[in-house]
Amino acid sequence: MHGKVWLVGAGPGDPELLTLKAARVLRGAQVVMVDDLVNRAVLEHCPDARVIAVGKRGGCRSTPQAFIHRLMLRYARQGKSVVRLKGGDPCIFGRASEEADWLQARGIEVEVVNGITAGLAGATHFGIPLTLRGVARGVSFVTAHTQDDSPLDWTALAHSGTTLVVYMGVAKLAEIRSNLIAAGLAASTPVALIENASLPQQRECRSDLANMHDDALAFALKSPAILVIGAVAASAVMTVHATRSSPGLRSK
Repeated sequence: MHGKVWLVGAGPGDPELLTLKAARVLRGAQVVMVDDLVNRAVLEHCPDARVIAVGKRGGCRSTPQAFIHRLMLRYARQGKSVVRLKGGDPCIFGRASEEADWLQARGIEVEVVNGITAGLAGATHFGIPLTLRGVARGVSFVTAHTQDDSPLDWTALAHSGTTLVVYMGVAKLAEIRSNLIAAGLAASTPVALIENASLPQQRECRSDLANMHDDALAFALKSPAILVIGAVAASAVMTVHATRSSPGLRSK
């Protein structure tokens, strides 16, 4: 009998943001294949499982995706309960679809367990709602890195009227700024740069589209980080961490 593969979202970093279902699935896992960005505290839920690191981080040496596919298949064919543990949500820039399709084509049962994505958690911890009546009618999640380096539709994004949340954009800040301004988004559009979303060491820098590259350099922004671009980034309208200071805020 074949086992089963669970594609589980570990959330943005704070282990308390793990869902109850994810914790239950981890407790029953025999093999856990864990991404580099997953907080290792989450592994307390699977003390008896075999844990295999299959790191993937931008700009660093990564485990080949084909190898990860074969490894999941091998253990599932041994009848084991396999968890592929991913940072954030497995269906938001997490390759869940291609992994599920590949495994199901080979007769392996797959189930997805959603997790909280970093773009949402990071913004919330900074007091920023991604949607706000009369200000932002929606939110667009995009990645600055694509497999084939195809460009985003910057014009559509600039005129969408939505909050723009950019993942994996630290190395492309100048390019993002130039493309959005050229597409018609005002240079004065507020931007929040958020590093280590939801973790105790989360840092934030408030800027605008024209100055975000220079401000990020001055702030020494590092990955993993997300960008929140849009009117909601202008001020923290929610008091989430009343006693927590936010270093590096740029006055506007």
